[in-house]
Amino acid sequence: MAEYKQYITQVQENGNVMISEDVIETIIAETIAEVEGVHGLIVKPGADIADLIGKNWGKGMKIVIGEDNELTISCNISINYGNSVIEVAKNAQTAIAAAVENAAGVKVKEINVNICGIVRA
Repeated sequence: MAEYKQYITQVQENGNVMISEDVIETIIAETIAEVEGVHGLIVKPGADIADLIGKNWGKGMKIVIGEDNELTISCNISINYGNSVIEVAKNAQTAIAAAVENAAGVKVKEINVNICGIVRA
């Protein structure tokens, strides 16, 4: 199986630190789960197949590593009924940016939050 993972490379004094997009994906998933009003990520059918070929969009998010290790992140989420769509999306953006920048030490250039559904809890 070929692996098409992207890595963020941080040059250190004694070598390089490489952070896989899987690590960023985990940080995002854990952070989204803690945002008030978010029901969860929207996982598309065929996510298992997408994972086999190294694509994370089927898991409800897309991560693009750009120049200078800047990240562009897109997330498909559902929210709980009764919450403000705009407020939940803004809170998700803020939480994701803070978590990724603090945990991985990389700059988040853009976060797109796509509200794909509303769920009655």
